[in-house]
Amino acid sequence: MDSRIIQGRLEDVDVISQLFNEYRQFYGQADDLPLARSFIAERLSDNSSIIFLAIDSHDLGLGFVQLYPGFSSISTKPVLNLNDLFVTKHARCVGLGVKLMKLVIQYARDHGISKLVLETQEANQPARSLYTSLGFEVDNDFLTYSLDIKR
Repeated sequence: MDSRIIQGRLEDVDVISQLFNEYRQFYGQADDLPLARSFIAERLSDNSSIIFLAIDSHDLGLGFVQLYPGFSSISTKPVLNLNDLFVTKHARCVGLGVKLMKLVIQYARDHGISKLVLETQEANQPARSLYTSLGFEVDNDFLTYSLDIKR
């Protein structure tokens, strides 16, 4: 499958939003393209995330990865939270997820990032296999807690 990966820009909001909407549906959220578009447009406008977009030769979206920059107080170094990775059904099994992840790893190296962190559902075996194959390790030292403020 012919594809290329670019860094997402505001001009790419419609393509990224479609993929982001599919990604959210994968995780059980309602189909809401206007919400997806608004969220992605804000991330791109205020530079609060870094998005890499995989597109085909017709500029159709095949997948994306979204990163949120942050810092580690313990290491006092920058980190990237890999929050979203998604590849469309018709583009899976051709190595696109690997290509996106390798690009993220190289981006982190090139920008002095000390650590990439991510979460995935325990049942998401394909994602877990991908991350493990690239050298990611499960962190058994720290527990993740969350508080749903809306409840």
